[in-house]
Amino acid sequence: MRKGLLASATVGLLVVTGVAGCGDQFASDSQAGGARKPKVGVILPDSRTSARWEGADRRFLEEAFDAAGIDSDIQNAQGDKSQFSNIAEQMITNGATVLMIVNLDSGTGKAVLEKARSQGIATIDYDRLTLGGSAQYYVSFDNEAVGKLQGQGLSRCLTEKGAGKPVVAYLNGSPTDNNATLFKKGYDSILKPRFAAGEFTKGPDQWVPDWNNAQAGVIFEQMLTQTEGRIDGVLAANDGLANAAISVLKKNKLNGRIPVTGQDATAQGLRHILAGDQCMTVYKAIKEEATAAADLAIALANGQRKETGQKVRDPESGREVDALLLTPQAIYRDDVKDVIADGFVTRDEVCTGEYAKLCAAAGIS
Repeated sequence: MRKGLLASATVGLLVVTGVAGCGDQFASDSQAGGARKPKVGVILPDSRTSARWEGADRRFLEEAFDAAGIDSDIQNAQGDKSQFSNIAEQMITNGATVLMIVNLDSGTGKAVLEKARSQGIATIDYDRLTLGGSAQYYVSFDNEAVGKLQGQGLSRCLTEKGAGKPVVAYLNGSPTDNNATLFKKGYDSILKPRFAAGEFTKGPDQWVPDWNNAQAGVIFEQMLTQTEGRIDGVLAANDGLANAAISVLKKNKLNGRIPVTGQDATAQGLRHILAGDQCMTVYKAIKEEATAAADLAIALANGQRKETGQKVRDPESGREVDALLLTPQAIYRDDVKDVIADGFVTRDEVCTGEYAKLCAAAGIS
């Protein structure tokens, strides 16, 4: 395994302190739930927009809670805001002492966090910050850095293809997901100077509601039609959106000729990279993220708090939120084997059928 793939994804030492004498809302919340049996509720967003939620996050969170002997209830809202709220109500009623959420949008997430807080339940924003929310912790990756890696990746792939003033199309994530906003801020910081210098040409730029992959395919097909096929590179915000674009490109016999970015290092995304249909993805060590979040939840469930040494400013409320931000990694063809070596996906998941020879050629044994 290539050294450093996970080394830069580690977080700083977490200092455990007792809640007594903290003198803040955290202390009163934790004490209010102190008499109850520790139990952590986790609400995941869906299983449609990315394979990570059920394939990685659930598994690693369950492993961490089971290892600590902490009762947990992990449910998936399947993209339904009403279901998200109902699950939260159920978890609160069933005695959760800590609630960890991946919001579907900030409005729904904020209401759930407020309800939990009013019941003395400690709260964590996992992966996505709830704007205007009240979570005591936020655990995620440096999402602006994710976007920068995508912008750098597309620039590299276009340069390698010798594209002259290439037209770049954007398939952004959901407009209601703060992470999608941060991704865009990151890749804009890399690509806007190239647009301004006339090196690249800005093409269609659209958000994909709810990260809906099917809708992304429709949107990209419209982009291709509107530009009469004059798109030379696609900044797709994750592997699901990338697959939607690649499916359209295949239909038009353009796959492999037009670089497409991604994110999440899904088995599908890695196969696309091996085949040359996707130029790169961004790997986020989900086990590291899930373990860090679980450690915080376990401490809260036991009436303790941890000092993270990091803070993130909520752009809506201005509140400083204690945070843990991990470092993402860019993945190109030569790096696919490292993701497999990390155990994030298996060789069997990636090297199926026609991809077996491509895996062998990429040094994946």
